[in-house]
Amino acid sequence: MRWNRFFTPGRVIAAGFAFLILLGTGLLMLPISHQSGQSLSFIDALFTATSGVCITGLSSIQCNAVLSGFGQAVLLLLIQIGGMGITTLGVGIILLTGKKIGIRERTLIKESLNQPSFQGILRLLKVMLMVTFGIEGAGAVLSFPIFVQDYPVGKAVWLSVFHSVSAFNNAGFDLIGGSSLAVYRNHVPMLLLTTALTICGGLGFVVMLNIAQKRRFRRFSLHTKVVLTMTVLLLTVGTLLLHATQHGLTWVQSFFYSAVTRTSGFSIYDLGDFSNASLLCMVLLMFVGAAPGSTGGGIKVTTLFVCIWSAIAYTRNQHPTVFRRRFSQEVRDKALMIFLMGLSVVLVSTFLLCMLEPDASFIQVLMEATSAFATVGLSCGLTGGLSGLSKLVLILTMYIGRLGPLTVATLWIVQGRRNSEILRPEETISVG
Repeated sequence: MRWNRFFTPGRVIAAGFAFLILLGTGLLMLPISHQSGQSLSFIDALFTATSGVCITGLSSIQCNAVLSGFGQAVLLLLIQIGGMGITTLGVGIILLTGKKIGIRERTLIKESLNQPSFQGILRLLKVMLMVTFGIEGAGAVLSFPIFVQDYPVGKAVWLSVFHSVSAFNNAGFDLIGGSSLAVYRNHVPMLLLTTALTICGGLGFVVMLNIAQKRRFRRFSLHTKVVLTMTVLLLTVGTLLLHATQHGLTWVQSFFYSAVTRTSGFSIYDLGDFSNASLLCMVLLMFVGAAPGSTGGGIKVTTLFVCIWSAIAYTRNQHPTVFRRRFSQEVRDKALMIFLMGLSVVLVSTFLLCMLEPDASFIQVLMEATSAFATVGLSCGLTGGLSGLSKLVLILTMYIGRLGPLTVATLWIVQGRRNSEILRPEETISVG
């Protein structure tokens, strides 16, 4: 099938997410989606749907108090589809029906999963579906004994399923109410289970498949080695910094925050009471995010690694080499571009929120903007009181963060045009 030049893979994926957000908004506005005596404005429905599809977790409403069982089910589906990707789930359904997958569908999967080639793309999709539902199922089973101690059996089952899906997809939504998981702040099994689900979702399916196939670190691909190394490093450094800068956090709670801050956004304390040093640490962890091809957001751990390692190699006048492998100039350029684009989105969003919310402190606004871009969902309590324009800023920021700034930038490129740029003479510019 010949592609229409306008409908590039990036545009199809962007349109798919936009359609899902609008559909979710419409469903959440239905009276059946609300608790008795509750209602939902268009902007709050749009904000909640965007946060669900973009697996962010920022919420301008209290979901358990406003949404009915139907509304909560709609939100759960938005999280699941948003986490896996509408393209991935659609092609997965086609696979289950036994139909053949064409080049167009393969291209969409490749772009959706951020893969460099078509090799093994369908196998990765099958593994992705099995791993997702397998881990979510296991998470629900392990969560049930915890919830059933405080809730009736039926509600405990629903809370277990919702929490597992939300944690693995790094969404950060909960139906408990109050300050997220505050009632379980001293419940070590719940904290460790949530952390484990979050880390698994943030590793990425390519890494999981590579670990299952190779089993030994020295046999892993360079991508897997970098992801695992950076994940362990960030978890360790984050735990130490949070424990040192926030009085009262236990080591388990510090480890919990170190994990969820980069990806899922669950919270066990009111972040408005945290020190500026702790909040700044969280902002940095959120901005980095998880691994490529995962359910987490941010600029990704591999992007940070390539930028830092390239800078170190440059100071030594060497090629950036790690684990006896060298990454190309193209990878370095792409990493730098993603870093700068991500930083630009956060700064612009922060600036706009500072203008629209003059009474909020800078660290609160920075937390909100970074959380939206990195699809984390942590907030200092600012979200519920935002103006309509501020919510629109965050909606756009969440959308860009879910698609990725590089994907958004390529939406304007017209396919099929030949590059007629003339190679001009080179001249030196003084920098630094």
